[in-house]
Amino acid sequence: MHSDGPTGQRQISLVLGGARSGKSGIAEALVTNQPAPWIYLATGRAYDEEMHSRIALHRASRGTLGWQTIEEPYDIATVLRNAGPEPVLVDCLTLWLTNLILDERDVSAATKDLLSALSERAHQTVLVGNEVGLGIVPENALARRFRDEAGLLHQRIASIADEVLFVAAGLPLKLK
Repeated sequence: MHSDGPTGQRQISLVLGGARSGKSGIAEALVTNQPAPWIYLATGRAYDEEMHSRIALHRASRGTLGWQTIEEPYDIATVLRNAGPEPVLVDCLTLWLTNLILDERDVSAATKDLLSALSERAHQTVLVGNEVGLGIVPENALARRFRDEAGLLHQRIASIADEVLFVAAGLPLKLK
């Protein structure tokens, strides 16, 4: 894990892994390698009490010193454009994609806007995503669509990223 260059230098990192693989911790370490303040762009929404608890635990685990949390379930491109020079952590792309699909938003347009915002951004950005394509083929159309959209999204971001890590059992494997 490292960050190529000083604060203010463009660096896009994509951190992929399975559930509870340690990917968020690795991503946070990439961001906190830079001087504070840092922006935590949270895309998750709580649909039930268990998810409320998960979000609260996530907030508590990173503490408050240095972090500014922005909760945005859809328009992460605008947040990135407005972020300024602070390093930004986007956690996570697959929850963002879930929000778009479940609310019947235009995934293609949102992805294009995100890629454009990443290309325009002149500062460190770390994006986290769940690698969901390693298991069996889902048995329903919605789950298959989600798996396919997530795989395509990760490929498109990886193509412009400076660094891509895959995390398993808390260990990062550098892919790019």
